[in-house]
Amino acid sequence: MNLAGLYTVLLLIVSNVFMTFAWYGHLKMKEYSWFAALPLAGVIFISWGIAFFEYCFQVPANRLGFEGNGGPFSLMQLKIIQEVITLTVFVLFSTLAFKTEAFKWNHLLAFAFLIAAVYLVFKK
Repeated sequence: MNLAGLYTVLLLIVSNVFMTFAWYGHLKMKEYSWFAALPLAGVIFISWGIAFFEYCFQVPANRLGFEGNGGPFSLMQLKIIQEVITLTVFVLFSTLAFKTEAFKWNHLLAFAFLIAAVYLVFKK
């Protein structure tokens, strides 16, 4: 992988950390009384604020990584990479933040299929 590919993947990882917190962090934050007291509109605005940073990393990652802009990845490859990163970040977040969640055999099998998807989308 060249430098543009590495930067693309790193930016997508950071983007997905923000995305995961924007989409699911409020489920954990409701444990704090000040957050639980917020109306839904307040929670939405906080999530939008976090999602802004997701886009600050995701958009440059796709621009840098897309072969139409001189990057190493096709549009399909960028999407599959992003999905694998999203699910990896989500599994880490859900198992660390929510102690009731567990990584099970069917999740492992789903990841194996994702790895197969990555292989297939990169196959010429």
